[in-house]
Amino acid sequence: MHVSLMVSAIAVAILLRLSLAHRCFSHWLATLALFVVPPLLLLTTALSIIIMGPHGHVVVTHIEGWLSYGAAWGYLLITLGILGHLRWQAHISIQHIQQYPHTTVQGTPGRLLNDGKIFSAQIGLWSSELVVSQGLLDALDRDHLAAVIAHEKAHAYYHDTFWFFWLGWLKRISSWLPYTESLWQELLLLREIRADRWAIQSVEKLTLAESLLQVIGSPLSPITAANFSCIAPLSRLNRRIDALLLDNDYGFSLSWAGISSCALVSLIPLLSIPFHY
Repeated sequence: MHVSLMVSAIAVAILLRLSLAHRCFSHWLATLALFVVPPLLLLTTALSIIIMGPHGHVVVTHIEGWLSYGAAWGYLLITLGILGHLRWQAHISIQHIQQYPHTTVQGTPGRLLNDGKIFSAQIGLWSSELVVSQGLLDALDRDHLAAVIAHEKAHAYYHDTFWFFWLGWLKRISSWLPYTESLWQELLLLREIRADRWAIQSVEKLTLAESLLQVIGSPLSPITAANFSCIAPLSRLNRRIDALLLDNDYGFSLSWAGISSCALVSLIPLLSIPFHY
């Protein structure tokens, strides 16, 4: 049973991606669900096998029980190792940022990077900090700088750095699944579109669009950051500007029904535990 459970979980994860990926782009909840559910399904399957142990009446052979049990432990330890590595990288980035002097940009506290390149980002986990470069302050006038700061405030409002830390972990442990990179890039784009939508509650659409055009051609700062929110490939910039000008529905309003459905699918392997004794 353990081997069949593992094979079934892998098959379902792959089939979900292959059958639904082309339908999910440009919709936040659908893209997020298809990105998250397959790796969570694999994790809960491994956890279920570990909880059930290598013995039981559903285990066909002694060797099969120990092989599946060992494989589950190996997969779980690898994923935890990757998580620990990412957390260490985040810790180093946060400590690095804390060395920069404090500043206030149009009433918003942050850190100042003494660099002539144009740069702005929210860096951290749950309580992220705004980091701006001197080049950004010199390049933009008051209105366009306000648009950039409003965009960064949106990332802080949604705690994007925290949630994308975990999504980045799921990306690492499921990189071998179909469409992982494509879904990840779409999530990054939709994250920026969502922040743009939030920002235009306080700044003009055209001002924000002009700000994007001003900073898009600037080279990246050498800093390690969680969110390069004002720097994107030209194709991504075009979609962001289109999203500002058009009133499309990107599905940013999450519903408890949708979240519950994703959670239930991800936890299905745990239902096998009561049948193991």
